[in-house]
Amino acid sequence: MALLLSLTAGCWKPSQAEVPVCLQDVVGQQPSDIQASTPNTLSLPFRAENLPLLQESWIAYRQRFIQEDGRVIDREDGDRSTSEGQAYAMLRAVLINDPGTFVKTLNWAEQNLIRKGESDRLDQLWAWKWGRNSTGQWTTIDANFASDADIDAATALIFAARRWSCPEYLELAKVKLTDIWNYSTAELADDRVLLPGPAEAFWSQPDTLILNPSYFAPYAFRLFAQVDPEHDWMSLVDSSYQLLEASSDVSAVGLPSDWISLNPQTAELSPVSDSNLQSQYGFDAYRVWWRVALDAAWFQEPQAEQFLRQHLAYLERFWQDGQQIPARFDMQGRAIADYEATAQYATLYPAFALTEPQIAEQIYQQKLVPQYRQGFWDNSSAYYTQNLAWFGLLPPVSPSAQLMQASSS
Repeated sequence: MALLLSLTAGCWKPSQAEVPVCLQDVVGQQPSDIQASTPNTLSLPFRAENLPLLQESWIAYRQRFIQEDGRVIDREDGDRSTSEGQAYAMLRAVLINDPGTFVKTLNWAEQNLIRKGESDRLDQLWAWKWGRNSTGQWTTIDANFASDADIDAATALIFAARRWSCPEYLELAKVKLTDIWNYSTAELADDRVLLPGPAEAFWSQPDTLILNPSYFAPYAFRLFAQVDPEHDWMSLVDSSYQLLEASSDVSAVGLPSDWISLNPQTAELSPVSDSNLQSQYGFDAYRVWWRVALDAAWFQEPQAEQFLRQHLAYLERFWQDGQQIPARFDMQGRAIADYEATAQYATLYPAFALTEPQIAEQIYQQKLVPQYRQGFWDNSSAYYTQNLAWFGLLPPVSPSAQLMQASSS
């Protein structure tokens, strides 16, 4: 199969971070002076009976994990910061109507996660890892980008432009979309696919392209198609579902994998051989349920519900047999962890809410409610769990027309 990699230059490369601030209550303020929203002003773009819980947990997360300057801290991993963490905070902030926190987290990322060349900024994507290096300096640790974070950030910017009537955010989103398309996607024969990061890192051999199924975000690609007609984002919707199906079928029990290897020349999928990456159902793969469930809830996509029904079947049987699901499985469906994970249950909850509501309610009452205490799930250092639990507990419905319709941008 012939392949063509599109890695052309973006159209706008500022020499330094340019962060639009067009919200009336924060214009002219330094990021450290911008005030976060109060409980009285926190609201969702849809009706939610659990709004008080989502408000309380967001405030607790904001106080524990987000510095005054907008840096999101992963307290489980050396107090590092990641593009993922900044993007999650932005997406949560716009959904809960917290423009102050949105501005600060965006500003910190744009100031500190820049991917630099010899003399200028390379693109509008973010370096994925920032923290303390071997000499004790706080700086960029890995300048590679992670496409899921850039996708989540662009989604948040589109929503922010619409929710807060801020067209400057939409312009920044469009610039990022150009670089996501140019640097984070590849054309394989007639199919365009999402890369997890730079081609040189994940496609170093002609016959081996490493993919992360949990990065596929069909709902986001639909939003991108609304605002960026210059690129065929709907082709990524199609390839995402094709690869989600095919990669899950590599598992003997139909589970998605953290990482998978694609041979672009034969279209064959197989477990990865890189010792640093694992082909197993684990903490990365959990997000497949969440992202596909969003496509079903936000865009009523039948293919999304079909995927969930088919590929949740093994975990559904596990749950019915013992009311618990191990945190990790190998490609043969054997449990390789003797513990459970609240993060997994958090992503299974919205998925089962669409396919088996009774199981979703059981998971909520037995696995999510008992793990929530004083604003946190599990413990106050569990960064990843806080985010997946919060996203997972959003009502499985489409946000307001203001956020979802292109005419509102």
